[in-house]
Amino acid sequence: MSDISGATGDVVWQSSPPGSIYDYIRVASFSIGADGLVEQWSKRAEELFGVDARDAVGVDPVEVFLPVEVRGRGHGRVTEILDGKEWTGVVPFRMPGRPEAQGLAELYVMPTETADGGRAAVCIIVDVRVLRRIESDLASSQAIFGQSPFGFLLFGTDLTVRRVNKRFAELFGDEVEEHRGRTVHDYLARAEADRMTAALKRVLETGRSVTDLQLIGSAPGSSERRHWSVNLYRVHSGSGAPIGVAGLGTDVTRRHVAAREAANARRNLALLNEAGARIGNSLDLETTARELLDVSVPGFCDLASVDLYQGLLAGDESPKGSADGSAELRRVAYASAVSDVLLKDSDDGPALGAVHRYAFHSPCASALRTGKVRSVPGAQGSHVQSTLAVPMVAHDTVVGLVQFSRTKGSEPFGERDRSLAVELAARAAVCMDNARLYRREHERALILQRSLLPPGDPEAAGLDIACRYLPGNTASEVGGDWFDVIELPGHRTALVVGDVMGHGLRAAVAMGELRTAVRTLALLDLEPAEVLEALDEIARGLGTPSGTQQASRAAHKTREADLSEVYLATAVYAVYDPVTRRCTFANAGHLPPVLVEPGEQALLLDVPPGMPLGVGGEPFEEVEVEIPEGALLALYTDGLVESREHPLDEGLSAFRDALTHSERPLEDVCDHVLNTLDTQHGEDDIALLMARIQGLPSDAVGDWRLPREPRSVGRARELARQQLVAWGLEDLVDTTELLVSELVTNALRYGEGEIRLRLLLDRTLVCEVWDAGLVQPRRRRARDTDEGGRGLQLVGMLSAAWGSRRTPRGKTVWFELALPDGASAPELSVEQLLSMY
Repeated sequence: MSDISGATGDVVWQSSPPGSIYDYIRVASFSIGADGLVEQWSKRAEELFGVDARDAVGVDPVEVFLPVEVRGRGHGRVTEILDGKEWTGVVPFRMPGRPEAQGLAELYVMPTETADGGRAAVCIIVDVRVLRRIESDLASSQAIFGQSPFGFLLFGTDLTVRRVNKRFAELFGDEVEEHRGRTVHDYLARAEADRMTAALKRVLETGRSVTDLQLIGSAPGSSERRHWSVNLYRVHSGSGAPIGVAGLGTDVTRRHVAAREAANARRNLALLNEAGARIGNSLDLETTARELLDVSVPGFCDLASVDLYQGLLAGDESPKGSADGSAELRRVAYASAVSDVLLKDSDDGPALGAVHRYAFHSPCASALRTGKVRSVPGAQGSHVQSTLAVPMVAHDTVVGLVQFSRTKGSEPFGERDRSLAVELAARAAVCMDNARLYRREHERALILQRSLLPPGDPEAAGLDIACRYLPGNTASEVGGDWFDVIELPGHRTALVVGDVMGHGLRAAVAMGELRTAVRTLALLDLEPAEVLEALDEIARGLGTPSGTQQASRAAHKTREADLSEVYLATAVYAVYDPVTRRCTFANAGHLPPVLVEPGEQALLLDVPPGMPLGVGGEPFEEVEVEIPEGALLALYTDGLVESREHPLDEGLSAFRDALTHSERPLEDVCDHVLNTLDTQHGEDDIALLMARIQGLPSDAVGDWRLPREPRSVGRARELARQQLVAWGLEDLVDTTELLVSELVTNALRYGEGEIRLRLLLDRTLVCEVWDAGLVQPRRRRARDTDEGGRGLQLVGMLSAAWGSRRTPRGKTVWFELALPDGASAPELSVEQLLSMY
């Protein structure tokens, strides 16, 4: 700012601008007259020496400010000066207000003449301390400014560059002096220059410094993006007036890159942590694929897709063509953070759910074939910048391909991103492979479970049957509960419900072994108590390792105990006879059956529970119950009526209430029971077997007693013929007469007591011949010389099934014939007839 005081011609007189050197030096002056006394005393002299003008004028200058010990030399110097000698030197002086302290002043004395020709002098004084401080500050400032490794520049109040250091000139080119007068727009792009200009104005106006102003630009002649951190502060003159803004710029590109890499590392770590928490929560392949994309988009990429081998989705162990990447894949998941961008391989990518193949030489096929990640640049005109095609590898098996894509404008994929992409794909692949292995084992377990349970809608003579099975473990869907419906001779039916202690596959295997044993024992036509006793022996045998010697049993005591626990089971076994409508029960530690008679309340049958199978030592009791037509019989396992939420008594009461007044169809009754009771507790398996009693009508039974005499053979044929004609089964008359004749003849020849003939008609025709003999018939091949012994061979050839069973008072020999379906009955071939001889 200038103060114009006058003008003469071209000469302009003005005051010094703020920041002049004189603001800092503070020069003082005084004059000495011809008498050697102070004639004039300036204001600066008053400030420097602390002596007012009125106390100094007219006084010997030596007395005014020199210390006492140097005054003698001072008087000598004054004399020399008044003699006209010029002198410059350093003199001590008393510090204002500090009598004991001394300062140093640089004194410049110039001799003068008075108006009358007398000798005088003008003295100029500068405080040496101020000079030394200025020299030190200038040297320090020059060292800092010139030798600083950081770019330094000084802006004037008009925001133009006044000065830059050498480092700044090296970064932005040209010599130091050539930068004078430039502005920030000469160094930065417009947006960044405007930010810098605004910051300079703010600092100049407010005096508040700006720290770490981040700017982005490029050095002249270079396209590399650089990052600078700039600190700005206002600079003042000695009088305190602002004279400009100083800026210190530091190249922080490396620090920015390091910070970005650290941020990327933190992001990647966070993504991996998120992936560990969110991927693989389901054992479903497609759900796992969607979980992978939920983690990846938009945290890692802008859009992504997952393709899985179609064969693996279908359950194949190793899909054909998976080794060379040519196998069919199905797109199971797709996600995009950019709504108007479509992932493109060449033209259009496959739609979600589409089955497709990648071309053999394509990057995706190469990634599948080699198991290595491949980079795919974006297609011409596509919004996609680049894509990472990452094979999903688990246990050296490629299960599919995931593609991560970033759109133009996003940061390109780096090496760290490739590693992260591989890690994300590998984690998802392991989860998918585990899901695939689980599904395979699950399917095998289900096959085992279903093979061990009777097929849906089992049929039995005189019974309407419905059943349900619910595994307690929904993950494996296998367990140790079982039920079975076994057809016995004479249109009788065995109903079985059992429960192996434990859960999962081991319990299912134990259940299968026991169920097989039950079926084998049932076909021997043993009484229910005998079946359970034999089953108990089998269960104990299953719980003991085969081949274990007595001497080593103590060493394997724990292992044997564990195995015995696995095969410990409860079961209830019932045999229903539709002719008599009587049911015989035997129980091995199981819950009692429930019977609901028409119009009555449901009740628990009093069947002695006995000990569980595998315990041994106690016999089983039988209970025979006559069941009326239309009654409902329910056998079940404890998972239906017992859980942590309620005790067994409450569950049994709720079960009985659900069964009372159950006149609706049997399937509906089953559903009503499962919907009414707490069957979703997941604590134990549930098996429910229900049978509605129908019985055989009296006109479907033919029953006769024959005396023990030869003519009873003819009488038996006649009775059989008459009964079959009455039933409209003329097509079976000849075969039935022949086989009845054989069985009655055998009863006469090898049996004892009265003979009983019974024909039963239901889904098949059954013929039974009873006698009091205990010797069981045995089919054998007759020798050429034998006159007999071929009857049972004939029975076996002509019947659908035949056999014999013990009765309380003898035995029963029976055969079964399929009902005619309109086709003529098959005749014996020559080979079959010859095989009898």
